[in-house]
Amino acid sequence: MAVATQSAQAQGESDSARRLRISEIFHSLQGESDSVGWPTVFVRLTGCPLRCSWCDTAYAFHGGQWLGIDEIVDKVAVHAARHVCVTGGEPLAQKRCLELLESLCERGLEVSLETSGALDISRVDARVRRVVDFKPPGSGEVARNLWSNVQHLRARDQVKFVIGDRNDYDWSVERIREHELADRCAVLFSPVQGQLEPAVLAEWILADRLPVRFQLQLHKILWGNQPGR
Repeated sequence: MAVATQSAQAQGESDSARRLRISEIFHSLQGESDSVGWPTVFVRLTGCPLRCSWCDTAYAFHGGQWLGIDEIVDKVAVHAARHVCVTGGEPLAQKRCLELLESLCERGLEVSLETSGALDISRVDARVRRVVDFKPPGSGEVARNLWSNVQHLRARDQVKFVIGDRNDYDWSVERIREHELADRCAVLFSPVQGQLEPAVLAEWILADRLPVRFQLQLHKILWGNQPGR
């Protein structure tokens, strides 16, 4: 009996350790990346070590609820969507995020990860499509970029630059050339909503004949900047 009790206790402790703090889980359309437009379940993890000037998910910095990995995967499955995106905040700030990504892949889902590029991506499951958001000067977090991540990029990954002004644009162009990013994976340029006119960024890209993909945030066009969208 004592052995059985100890075993049950150990199992309970194991289940407790495999938890993540979750801000929200919701079903929407993917608004960015090469999966734009696909019905997608978003798993937004709580917490972020960065404080970008134009962050649109500051509500995810704190709060949320602790959920076990199996519970999270079951909540994702309820929506019967093939695509799932793990985002934040900064999801990799929670070490169990790697286990969550693996568990979602094991379910046969198309899994993507949205990460700031400030944390190491080398241990992320190879089946996961990684969208790495490097931070230009206007973000206020340019010093946090972890450029060693570049060597871990694969062809199916994507690099994103959110552009607030011409200085951000010029800086991003230099980083693309310096690290030969367009030869490694797709490169995405997005304007900061309400700060840089999309048409202006589009004209810069065309004038410089950049090998990048211009994108707007589809979900904001449809619903505005609402949590759960």
